[in-house]
Amino acid sequence: MRIVLVGPPGAGKGTQAAYLANNLSIPHISTGDLFRANISQQTELGKLAKSYMDAGNLVPDEVTIAMAKDRMEKPDAENGFLLDGFPRNVSQAEALDEMLQSESMKLDAVLDLEVPEEEVVKRIAGRRICRNDSAHVFHVSYKPAAKEGVCDVCGGELYQRDDDSEETVRKRLEVYHTQTEPIIDYYKAQGLVVTISALGKVEEVTRRAMEALPQLED
Repeated sequence: MRIVLVGPPGAGKGTQAAYLANNLSIPHISTGDLFRANISQQTELGKLAKSYMDAGNLVPDEVTIAMAKDRMEKPDAENGFLLDGFPRNVSQAEALDEMLQSESMKLDAVLDLEVPEEEVVKRIAGRRICRNDSAHVFHVSYKPAAKEGVCDVCGGELYQRDDDSEETVRKRLEVYHTQTEPIIDYYKAQGLVVTISALGKVEEVTRRAMEALPQLED
C-alpha cells in the first residue's frame, strides 16, 4: 500500500505513521528523517540542503523531491510506503504523481488526520520538556508533573520550548493552512482522501485508520 499521511501540527502524524507502517509492513518515510539522514551522511543532496538551511533559507522543493524519490526507490519500499511530511504542497504532490506514474504506480490512499485547531494549540502549547533529558515529556493538562515545573523522573527543570509557544503554534497552523492543506483538495479530486478524527487514545486513532484504509484499496 502507498499512503500519504496529512494533518496539522500536533495531530500525532509521527506516532500514527509508526503504528500504521508497522501494521501494514511498509516503511515509514518521514521528511524530517530524510533530511537528518542525508545531512549526517553528507550525501550530495544533504550538503545542498544544509547550504540552504545554514543560510536561513527554505530548502527548495526540487531538493526535497529528490530525497523522497531516492528513498522510495530503496528495496524495502518496493511493495509500498507511508509518507509523512511529503508532499508538503501541491507542487510536491504533482511531482510525486509524476514519479509514481513513471514507474506505473499510484497512491492507494491519502489519510487526513483531523483535529480542531484549538485542540492543536492545547496539545502543543501545554507540552513541557525536561532540561536534563528531552525524552522526559509532560503536559500541563494530559500528563502533569506531580510537582509543577519539576520532572517526575529525574527532578530536572521542566520548560516550554520556544517553538511550542501558543504564538508560534498559531503561526505554524497558518503555514499549514496556506501551504499543505490545499493538497487535500488536490487528492480529493482523485478520490484518494479518507478523513478520520485524530482525537482520542493513540490506539483508537490507529484502529480508525486501519478500518478506513481498506475502503480505498480497490
